[in-house]
Amino acid sequence: MKTIYLIRHAKSSWKEAKMSDHERPLNHRGEKDAPFMADILKKHKIKPDLIITSNAVRAVKTAEIFAGTLNYPIEEILFESDLYLADINDFLRHINSIEDKIDSCFIFSHNPGISEIACHLTGNERIDMPTCSIFGIEFNIESWREVKKNSGKGILFEYPKKYLKD
Repeated sequence: MKTIYLIRHAKSSWKEAKMSDHERPLNHRGEKDAPFMADILKKHKIKPDLIITSNAVRAVKTAEIFAGTLNYPIEEILFESDLYLADINDFLRHINSIEDKIDSCFIFSHNPGISEIACHLTGNERIDMPTCSIFGIEFNIESWREVKKNSGKGILFEYPKKYLKD
């Protein structure tokens, strides 16, 4: 049994108009939502064996907050440039290359790709992942190389507005 947790980065700041999209940091809401959502996983006793993240600033910061909350070594996070603006094939390439000794993997990335891969893997027609949402997918497989279209089952969908009112 293998499990992936797809996590969209927390809310980012648009304050600096000249800043590149890749460099945008988390805003105040993102800084508040990320530890809150990580704590939900902690309460469910969900921990990663591996964390992979886009190298965009907002995704990295979100991954680091989750890692800290879940006692995952920050220095072991894998930073992948092609998870920024990733498509289904980019995600599958990363998922299919995970070492089989890993049972639980967190992947931090961006829309629309992260919502698209959630749909692709589960066969759901529409999954719209808001910022800092978590979508868990379970696979009844022995090897990550077996992950493909419609091979997983959605087991968890959490997002900040489910709990928080602005």
